[in-house]
Amino acid sequence: MVNRKNVCKACEGTGMLADDEEWQYTCTVCGGDGAFFPGDRAEPARPINVDENNRLLD
Repeated sequence: MVNRKNVCKACEGTGMLADDEEWQYTCTVCGGDGAFFPGDRAEPARPINVDENNRLLD
């Protein structure tokens, strides 16, 4: 279980994000684990591929 003060604020600890069309994808801030600790990088480990509508291409 994740300590409440280390919960990722982008995905609220779920590890998943959703776009406007309700397509779900892994959180790019925490990497899908739902936790964000001091010293963690907020940038994804690799570039994010998107289509012309800015949808993730995972």
